[in-house]
Amino acid sequence: MIKNLIHDPMFLGMKSRPATAADSAIARDLLDTLLAHRETCVGMAANMIGKTVRIIAFSDGGVPTVMYNPEIVSCSGEFTAREGCLSLIGEPRETKRCRNITVKFQDSKFAWKTKSFSGFTAQIIQHEVDHCNGVLI
Repeated sequence: MIKNLIHDPMFLGMKSRPATAADSAIARDLLDTLLAHRETCVGMAANMIGKTVRIIAFSDGGVPTVMYNPEIVSCSGEFTAREGCLSLIGEPRETKRCRNITVKFQDSKFAWKTKSFSGFTAQIIQHEVDHCNGVLI
């Protein structure tokens, strides 16, 4: 189900709790909401739809992808990026990102995976993991 976006920086600044299998409906709603905004958005975290749980959804080269409990375990190639966010009003802001990351996460069956990403997909994941950690650009 498509959900309304949260714009309250106090709420968005809260750290998210770990996701469990009971949160799969939140992941579906997050993915539905991301797809509804696909013209202007490439990634979302659950707190953007009002749920403080560690779930992100993003476009991985055009493929909608969900991660539960993502954690960036390595990062290299730091650069300065300008990013916008559907939950934040105003112009894009500067932030530090890495060109290459490795992420530990759980898939839809809650099996642990580790996968490396680079380029724009790595940047999207970093932005959404920041949301899970209560960090805003």
